[in-house]
Amino acid sequence: MDAAETLARSLGDNDNHTVAAAAMDVDGRIHQAANVYHFTGGPCAELVALGVAAAAGAKQLLTIAAAGDRGRGLIPPCGRCRQVLLDHHPDILVAVPAEKGPVVRPVRKLLPVVPRRVV
Repeated sequence: MDAAETLARSLGDNDNHTVAAAAMDVDGRIHQAANVYHFTGGPCAELVALGVAAAAGAKQLLTIAAAGDRGRGLIPPCGRCRQVLLDHHPDILVAVPAEKGPVVRPVRKLLPVVPRRVV
């Protein structure tokens, strides 16, 4: 969470990058990324972080967190990101804001109904 919030603070007033994400792999490496805002729907920071991790050779991610710029702090992933995280890293833990402070939840718990793959 700290890595995502630190990167989000460094984004400043750049309207093209408004959310930062950080993912930790099984080797303890932190992979940081920022979203790419575009009116057509650019990639979210969480998805960019998955690509950064893959490019660095990470096979399995343990945790991921996203934070908004301009002091917005920890933010939950959108529905699309939740689904992609589930599909690519079904055991990942996701940091999300809660009433009494941040909590870490399995990605499966962040989706209303988790469909089973039919082969």
